[in-house]
Amino acid sequence: MSNNEKSSVGIDDPLRIAFLAYRGKPHCGGQGVYTRHLTKALTGLGHHVEVFAGQPYPVLDESVPLTPLKSLDLYNDHFPMRKARIWELKTKWDFLESFSFNTGNFSEPMAFSMRAWSHLAKRRDDFDLVHDNQCLGWGLLLMQNRLNLPVLSTIHHPITVDRRLEIEHARGLIERIGKRRWYAFTKMQTQVAKRMERVMTVSESSKTDIVADHKVDPDRVHVVPVGVDPDLFLPMKNVERIPGKIITTASADVAMKGLKYLLEAIAKLRTERHIELVIIGRQKEDSASSDVFKELGLTDCVSWVHGVPDERIVELYSESELAIVPSLYEGFSLPAIEAMSCGIPLVATTGGALPEVTGTHNETCFQVPPGDSEALAVMIRYALDNPEARKRVGMQGRQRVIDHWSWRHTALRTVEQYHELLGQR
Repeated sequence: MSNNEKSSVGIDDPLRIAFLAYRGKPHCGGQGVYTRHLTKALTGLGHHVEVFAGQPYPVLDESVPLTPLKSLDLYNDHFPMRKARIWELKTKWDFLESFSFNTGNFSEPMAFSMRAWSHLAKRRDDFDLVHDNQCLGWGLLLMQNRLNLPVLSTIHHPITVDRRLEIEHARGLIERIGKRRWYAFTKMQTQVAKRMERVMTVSESSKTDIVADHKVDPDRVHVVPVGVDPDLFLPMKNVERIPGKIITTASADVAMKGLKYLLEAIAKLRTERHIELVIIGRQKEDSASSDVFKELGLTDCVSWVHGVPDERIVELYSESELAIVPSLYEGFSLPAIEAMSCGIPLVATTGGALPEVTGTHNETCFQVPPGDSEALAVMIRYALDNPEARKRVGMQGRQRVIDHWSWRHTALRTVEQYHELLGQR
């Protein structure tokens, strides 16, 4: 099929989409969840989606094919920050990834984008467009300009925000220098983002930050909120809530997620009452949160759960009296709407897009300012002491999710963006 024929795809014709995910943990982390559920919903609408992904590979619906683009996997959970051995370097992209990594840079997005471009160059006629999930590597420009493939990129939020917060919260000069080098890839992402024909993001807050940080023309940034499956994330009537049990998600122990402030709030509250915190995520050694964890002696009232399916997460929500999102900043927050969908009352900060997502204080959620452990402790105490308020907020929070977000709705609006992109050509 010629390029001209590709650009004349009808509004009702099924599209052939190459979906790029440079990494996608199966059950935690926004990118993996977004990839899994959006591609399933797009396929359900009759479109053909093929996912191209690096490690850790996303878990996809059986209707969605996965083409692995194997990386050196230098950041795997079992041996993070390992150096590649010489016999592992089999392609020019392996050498490029290893060289960039050895200079202290996060090399995955750049190397993945080049592998994806190299692969798609051999299959140019198999796809109508490319949908990138926050990779923003140089290879996208090659797809767009050399292969003449329409490319749409989803930016959940600009990683420049993570960079600023990590540097601000660095423990000393050496760590600050390391953070600056690690996040050097955000310069590449800015250069790629502002050259994309069309960008999709998940909230008005993120759009504002993308325009400010990545210098993208605001007319090329379009908001399509993410979704949740309210038939999966729902209250479990046969599970009883455990007094004093609260839950949070920390898929990445970085400053932006504000876990340190929640741990400080738990330390205050445990002096006056029984309280138990469950963290969905993997505990990371030698981090700001692990330092707080040890300093405050929270080993007897804080536990970690990771690698569990959605059904177990729903059960954990149903066992808990409160869910907490203590983030300093969020571009959207899937954990927030998943918790709300389960009918559990949510305590969330007002960082980034969280007010836009969670609604009104004391109606659909309880809100506190970000970075304030004392305010967080006060609000948790209030919510735990007021069961009627918890019940009301939990019910209204679930209704807000049902009214506003589903993956089918996200998919329909995404397809509208695909057709707008094709129409530009």
